Amino acid sequence: MVKLTWDDTENIALALYEKYPDLDPLTVRFTDMHRWITELNGFGDDPALSTEGKLEGIQMAWYEEWKDNQE
Repeated sequence: MVKLTWDDTENIALALYEKYPDLDPLTVRFTDMHRWITELNGFGDDPALSTEGKLEGIQMAWYEEWKDNQE
């Protein structure tokens, strides 16, 4: 099985949405999101390789997924 990496923005965002469907991603601190990502089943990248830009990208993709599922 191929492990998720920091470059798998959309797949990580979807996994976070599935795990936290009622949570507005824009309210999440990057430190918490970083920990949640590294704890995802299937995540296999080096935690130290994340950057603010990668976390922002994941947060925005997660937000789009969350927003699309709000009424």
